[in-house]
Amino acid sequence: MAYIGTKPTVGNFQICDAISVVNGQAAYTMQVGGVNVNPQSANHMIVSLNGTIQKPNSSFTVANSVITFSSNLATGDVIDFIQILGDVLDLGVPSDATVTAAKLNNDIISGSTELASEPADTDEFLVSDAGTLKRIDYSLIKGGGITEADQWRLSATLTGVTSQYITANLERVDNTGWGKIGTGMSESSGVFTFPSTGIWLVKFQFLCYASSTNDGFVDPKIHITTNNSSYAEISRSYAGHPNNGGNIGGQGTMCESLIDVTDTSNVKIKFYIDSLSTSTYIYGATDTTGTGFSFIRLGDT
Repeated sequence: MAYIGTKPTVGNFQICDAISVVNGQAAYTMQVGGVNVNPQSANHMIVSLNGTIQKPNSSFTVANSVITFSSNLATGDVIDFIQILGDVLDLGVPSDATVTAAKLNNDIISGSTELASEPADTDEFLVSDAGTLKRIDYSLIKGGGITEADQWRLSATLTGVTSQYITANLERVDNTGWGKIGTGMSESSGVFTFPSTGIWLVKFQFLCYASSTNDGFVDPKIHITTNNSSYAEISRSYAGHPNNGGNIGGQGTMCESLIDVTDTSNVKIKFYIDSLSTSTYIYGATDTTGTGFSFIRLGDT
């Protein structure tokens, strides 16, 4: 190949360790840093003996790490140096300590740049697939933990309840010691919107009582829409407050469902109460959760 200017120097250039001549011996082991080295051939070596450069394959031959001179050396002979050139027709193995991070492009693994946040879905990792190195998107391997967990509650007791949605007096739990994970849910007029897609566990914790001895029941339900319009029941429970010998009855219950949130704009949740008697009270408070709602993202959709 032709070059403009000076031709690049290639090969793994190494100077062998000093070799002491043994009287009447022709063969010597070559080492670099105390480790045996194997030149590609005698033509890939420069050998100086007694101040004279030796002719490859005539004045010496090489087999693996052993150089053999054409005649035995004698006391007083000096092997000045042996330089191994490497393969001068190919890049071969880079010389020791010559490849640094500065010589590597930033589109390969160099360790010079830190990723200080969670990778994007399209960021790629290298994996060995049956011995073949392949790229894989982070979106295909991420997971392994809950990224969203939130709780809301009814902050004031509802009285004279008939069949209706819970649309007001809703607040995120804020007691000392309470905590959530992630962004959390958003709410508007009783409609709960999920912050991200995924498989979500939704729980409806319910506490009710009656203001009279009239027999009755309360049927709490979770309603879902997948088109941001029409809602349908997906889970329900039952709580009764019977006339218990003239005493006012009270009950707690719970219903839950797994929700496949494929689209946060269309998949939403509301909570419905079906009551037989207007004497029904649905308990709510700002300092404790009697009637409440839990939202936990379990994994990807």
